[in-house]
Amino acid sequence: MSAGFDVDALALLFVEARGHRAKLDVLPEDTRPADADDAYAAQEATLRALNADIGGWKVGAKTHVGPIHGAPLPADGMHKTGARLSMQSFGKAGLELEVAFRLGRRFDANSGPYSDEDVIAAIESVHAAIEVVASRFAAWPDVEKPWQLADLQNHGALIVGEGVPYDTAFPFVSPAMTFTFDGAPLFEGVPANPAGDPRRLLAWTVNHSVSRGLAVERGTVLTAGSYTGIAFPAALGTAVGTIEGLPAVEMHFA
Repeated sequence: MSAGFDVDALALLFVEARGHRAKLDVLPEDTRPADADDAYAAQEATLRALNADIGGWKVGAKTHVGPIHGAPLPADGMHKTGARLSMQSFGKAGLELEVAFRLGRRFDANSGPYSDEDVIAAIESVHAAIEVVASRFAAWPDVEKPWQLADLQNHGALIVGEGVPYDTAFPFVSPAMTFTFDGAPLFEGVPANPAGDPRRLLAWTVNHSVSRGLAVERGTVLTAGSYTGIAFPAALGTAVGTIEGLPAVEMHFA
């Protein structure tokens, strides 16, 4: 970590912001993550301060060949399809439709490294998922990138649909899909993940986790980036994501 960076103080700020539904403005100088290493340390400190188990990971990349970044997701923020969530608890909340993968084996801490083939062979099921994107920062999205990464990569909640067994024939690069909110479309155009095939993100996630001393438990869900961009519902209602070949996923803002 950077010299003088108080990771535990930043984690406490995040925890207090979550608990009080508050938004952070400018961070005190000694709590400002300068780079990805600081941000990842802050993610882990935040989960420790929350006393939260890891229920999943979010991972993404801005381009097909660009750098990969991820964040562990608190287990209590993982929900089954049909979940009812308070929109107010997130402040400004965005919705993304994603493909998620559930792993059927454990990867031990401090093991590996693992190849793409190792991790893909461990996929137990594939799911449609809706991520609620939310920030603890008042100025989001106009916030320094390491600060966003430290804030669990702007994670609010993850709603995971029922799964189907992994099939190599599934069109992971651009599956057909619809994403609606109270029946109105949340995106138009051709769905595409900026990372390309999201399976390329999975081994990075496992290796990142175990290299930092964090086991990846059997049943962990990895959600691998939006196909629809981000949409911001203006009112309460129901989001439904349908990805061809997968059971639909649904969530309700109440």
